[in-house]
Amino acid sequence: MIYDILIPFLLVGLAELGDKTQLAILVFSTKTKEHKTLLLGVMLAFVITDGAAILFGNYIAQTVPMDYVKLVSGLIFIFFGVMILKNKNEDDENGTYELKSPFTSGFGIVLVSEMGDKTQLAAALFATQYNPFLVFVGVMLALLLLSTLTIYLGKVIIKKIDTKTISTVAGIMFILIGASFLI
Repeated sequence: MIYDILIPFLLVGLAELGDKTQLAILVFSTKTKEHKTLLLGVMLAFVITDGAAILFGNYIAQTVPMDYVKLVSGLIFIFFGVMILKNKNEDDENGTYELKSPFTSGFGIVLVSEMGDKTQLAAALFATQYNPFLVFVGVMLALLLLSTLTIYLGKVIIKKIDTKTISTVAGIMFILIGASFLI
């Protein structure tokens, strides 16, 4: 029983380290003071994407063509990258740009970036070998821990690095990630 939680927790946690989803969360955490709201949006998206993967396993992967998922994901990442670069020139007097809706931004980017992602597919595979409910608990605990740490890291980074530099690097990273989906 403990392995049903522990194995997904460890393996999904390790797989998610440095993943494009965590990079997106990191960037968004530097663009808001509403970190709890951002975390709620992120976690809701994880619950939906990984929960669906656990419930429906391979059915989703076989039904939705991955080419369409990659195309939509790529375009959304490019859109966010362009918006970040565009808005860096519209910073307020403190040199910061605030996300208008951290919940929606976090939810949207995680929802599209997790579709067909290795952690989503791993969750689906674990659910075929272990108790699906316990797999869900292990996966969500790993994603909650990583996302919380990532948001905290963003809070630290924003205090040490110029926001225009963060925005430029973030915008370029989002565009490159989006382009990698399209290629």
